Amino acid sequence: MPELDPMLPAPALFGEIDPPQRLLMGPGPVNAHPRVLRAMSADLLGQFDPEMTGYMNQVMALYRPVFGTANAWTMLIDGTARAAIEASLVSLVVPGDTVLVINFGRFGLLLQEILGRIGARIVTVDAPWGEVVPMAAIAEAIAAYGPKVVACVHGDTSTTMAQPLEGLGELCRAAGALAYVDATATLGGMEIAADRWGVDVVTGGLQKCLGGPSGSAPITISDRAAEHIFARRHVEQGIRRDDIVDGAGVRIGSNYFDLAMIMDYWSEKRLNHHTEATSMLYAARECARVALGEGLAARFARHAASGRAMTAGLRAMGLTVFGDDAHRMTNVTGVYIPAGIDGERVRTMMREHFEIEIGSAFGPLQGKIWRLGAMGYNAMRHKVLITLGALEACLAAEGFVLPLGAAVPAALAAWVA
Repeated sequence: MPELDPMLPAPALFGEIDPPQRLLMGPGPVNAHPRVLRAMSADLLGQFDPEMTGYMNQVMALYRPVFGTANAWTMLIDGTARAAIEASLVSLVVPGDTVLVINFGRFGLLLQEILGRIGARIVTVDAPWGEVVPMAAIAEAIAAYGPKVVACVHGDTSTTMAQPLEGLGELCRAAGALAYVDATATLGGMEIAADRWGVDVVTGGLQKCLGGPSGSAPITISDRAAEHIFARRHVEQGIRRDDIVDGAGVRIGSNYFDLAMIMDYWSEKRLNHHTEATSMLYAARECARVALGEGLAARFARHAASGRAMTAGLRAMGLTVFGDDAHRMTNVTGVYIPAGIDGERVRTMMREHFEIEIGSAFGPLQGKIWRLGAMGYNAMRHKVLITLGALEACLAAEGFVLPLGAAVPAALAAWVA
């Protein structure tokens, strides 16, 4: 064994991880629920241990009501929320397919970015940032372009808008198209009704309304979409088996994000596609247990109350809230930075003086708005009030003239409205 070069400096050991106890009140991630953190500390298991596969089956059952579905194919993708987005699109879309993107913010642009790399023919139906796309416009675009897939974000945190999706599945089915929805920012905080909407694939993440860490992405897949995906199945050579037959369609262009093999891994076939991220599965399982234990209706109401309170408090300070009130996400609120105020300086003061993080913005809104989130474990009345009080103090310190003390009472009143 070669010896270490004595001339090289010894590696620094640094210190133990000891992050500050920040209150994360931006657009995500948010503070994880303590129960989720405790679950992640449980011991590891082998991926085909009966206890482990039992936990996998439990996760599938737990996430069906969270997605509002009876889909058998409800599971996890190992990776951040974007992993599930990419797995969905690369497994649904064949290069050259026409895909209609419902675009009203940064994450609609992300769908286009991923689809462009797949080789799709991309068409869009658009709304200005701060608005949503009317269903009539979506219907017209489907009729005009005849897409194979319609892709949409449910709640786009870049604009704080939530796209209505009632009727989308019916339009897609009538046109022979599959419907994909990215619900990263809303799963567990606003109603997701995959079956009632009639959409085929919905994906999410843990780090927002579900109150977990980033790194595991729940997904649900309709039987209709599963049939399309399995028609493209191509099992890699090293794990081929006689009981798993390749499809006749175009091979999915990613190995890691190949939903056909991932679905066979989660099925009773237990195809050895990858090693499940055990600690993240524990986290996802506990996120769903927390959500269902609270009750989804109560959870949605808590997020709605948090959003009302945050919006009322901001307006009571004399600030202007961004976007269309009729379609605002319940869990993220955008607010214009007052003229003459350095937005980044205020964010720094919030963090350094109060240990609170609020968000900046992207694209055309960069430097123009802050984004304040109240979701998951942080969608609580006292956390909203603390955040509003801290923002009021920071704005006053920067010379912004506002009615001191007005934000918290306004938020309290709105909480119970």
